[in-house]
Amino acid sequence: MRTLEELTRPNVWRLKPYSSARDEYNGAAASVFLDANENPYNMPHNRYPDPMQRELKKELSKIKKVRPEHIFLGNGSDEAIDLVFRAFCEPRIDNVVAIDPTYGMYQVCAEVNDVEYRKVLLDENFRFSADKLLAAADEHTKLIFLCSPNNPTGNDLLRSEIERIIREFDGLVILDEAYNDFSEAPSFLEELDKYPNLIVLQTFSKAWGCAAIRLGMAFASQEIISIFSKIKYPYNVNQLTQKQAIEMLHRYYEIERWVKTLKEERGNLEEEFAKLPCTVKMFPSDANFFLVRVTDAVKIYNYLVGEGIIVRNRNSVSLCGNCLRVTVGTRNENERLIEALRKYKV
Repeated sequence: MRTLEELTRPNVWRLKPYSSARDEYNGAAASVFLDANENPYNMPHNRYPDPMQRELKKELSKIKKVRPEHIFLGNGSDEAIDLVFRAFCEPRIDNVVAIDPTYGMYQVCAEVNDVEYRKVLLDENFRFSADKLLAAADEHTKLIFLCSPNNPTGNDLLRSEIERIIREFDGLVILDEAYNDFSEAPSFLEELDKYPNLIVLQTFSKAWGCAAIRLGMAFASQEIISIFSKIKYPYNVNQLTQKQAIEMLHRYYEIERWVKTLKEERGNLEEEFAKLPCTVKMFPSDANFFLVRVTDAVKIYNYLVGEGIIVRNRNSVSLCGNCLRVTVGTRNENERLIEALRKYKV
């Protein structure tokens, strides 16, 4: 692996971060706050939130078994994705490599940051080759993006190939585990101390049922996390989000029940989908959604919209011709979907 200084943009490495009033105060005993130009009325929403989310990270570390200094929290996982470009990729010079198809925000962030985005096509079973990804990299490749379970394909990537990428690539590997809670595969958080070039992304939006609060997690070495913290916006995670996330962490066993139920519903829904005349091929899923090839994705999507049911049309995505991505809902929602498709005339 190249050193972190070699991987980091020189201006970011030299950057003296903005120091907010709450950074300087840092928890010392006080009852009068006249440092941050806040309105003294409308408690508690008049005060700036903890810029480093210390209480939330402390509670999260108990669940994730990762020390707080190895955790970055952001406004959705998208903030962490954008930060890796801003921190490590020199515009118009560096590039990144990613599997294709995968989550679209990796490419959007690359284009926003004016960084070349190199796609490596998955095979017909939506598996990737470490050889092909490594072959696509050169001396200006700073990042490799992997998503497992992958979106929109739903499948876990082969663990041995992921490990090989992490071991052999001399840059940073970003592994997006947004859907890992629904998979039987263990999280790579267990391997974090072993791989200093690994960044693992997770989210409160899926298994935790908190898409509305916009809270993403990045786990990495303390040195990488310190770079993220250096360039993030000072108060990037608001107080309402921090409070709600802490409440959800205290309801962890309820989240485990949700996940168990959704996995059972996934199996039931896949079984019913396979019987439909419009279904051409079901793809195995390790997520809270599945990909299905149908007779006419555009026509069926529009039919379902007319029935008040929204799925995702992935027809234009690489390798996903005539495919719909279906999120697992409640039993009632799933039954409404199947009932509508049984009435559809192929």
